[in-house]
Amino acid sequence: MITKDDVIGDVVSENYKSADVFKKYGIDFCCGGDKSIANACGESGMTEEKLKKLLSDLEEVLEVESNEQIDFRSWSLDLLVDYIEKKHHRYVETSIPIIREYLNKIVSVHGYNHPELREIHEIFMEASGELAMHMKKEELMLFPYIRKMVKAQISETDLEPPHFGTIKNPIEQMDSEHDFEGEAFRRISSLSGGYTPPEDACNSYKTAFLKLKEFEKDLHFHIHLENNLLFPRAIELESELL
Repeated sequence: MITKDDVIGDVVSENYKSADVFKKYGIDFCCGGDKSIANACGESGMTEEKLKKLLSDLEEVLEVESNEQIDFRSWSLDLLVDYIEKKHHRYVETSIPIIREYLNKIVSVHGYNHPELREIHEIFMEASGELAMHMKKEELMLFPYIRKMVKAQISETDLEPPHFGTIKNPIEQMDSEHDFEGEAFRRISSLSGGYTPPEDACNSYKTAFLKLKEFEKDLHFHIHLENNLLFPRAIELESELL
C-alpha cells in the first residue's frame, strides 16, 4: 500500500508506470526523487484532497501487473551504466541536433507571432550544451570508476582510490547538473503550454514540440536511473570496498 510517507524515488523504482501519475500532478520524480510524497506535495501547495486522489491513482497503477516491467534494481552496476550510456546517452546525442534544427526553423518562421519560441530556443541550446558536457564527464570519469569497483568486487581485489577522492564528489556535481537540466525543461514545458502547439502551428512546429516532449520524458527516466538507483548503490559499494 502506498502512503504519503513513501519516498518518490522508491515508488518509481518499484514501478516506473507511477512516474506518469507523478507527472500528471506536477511532482518531480527524478531530481526530487529523494523526497517523501507528502513533502513534495506540500512544497507544491497541493490540497489534502488532491493528495488523497494522487495516492489513489498510484494504487490503481501499481495494482496493474506488467510483464514488460524491468526491475533495474536487480541489475549489476556495470550493466546499469552500460544501459544508461548506450540507451540514454546515445538518444541525447542523436536527438539534440535534430531538435536544434527544428527550433531554428520555427523561430525564424513563427518567432514574431510567438516570441516565447526564442526563449525556448535559448534555454534548449544552453541545456543541451551543458547536458552533452555532463555526459562526457560521466563517460570519461564516473562510469569507468564504477566499472572498476564492480571488477574489484568480483575479483576480490583491492580498489585503488580515485584521483577525485571519493565517488561522492563527482556524484554531487552530477546531481547539481541534473537539477539544472530539470529546471530548464520545466521552463520549456511552461513556456510551451505543456508542449501544446498553437492553432497556427505548421508541421515543423508540431514536430518540434513532440520532439521536445519526448526528449524531456527520456531525460526524466535517465536522471531517475542515476539519482535514485545508480548513485546510491555506487556510494554504498565504494564504502564497502574502501
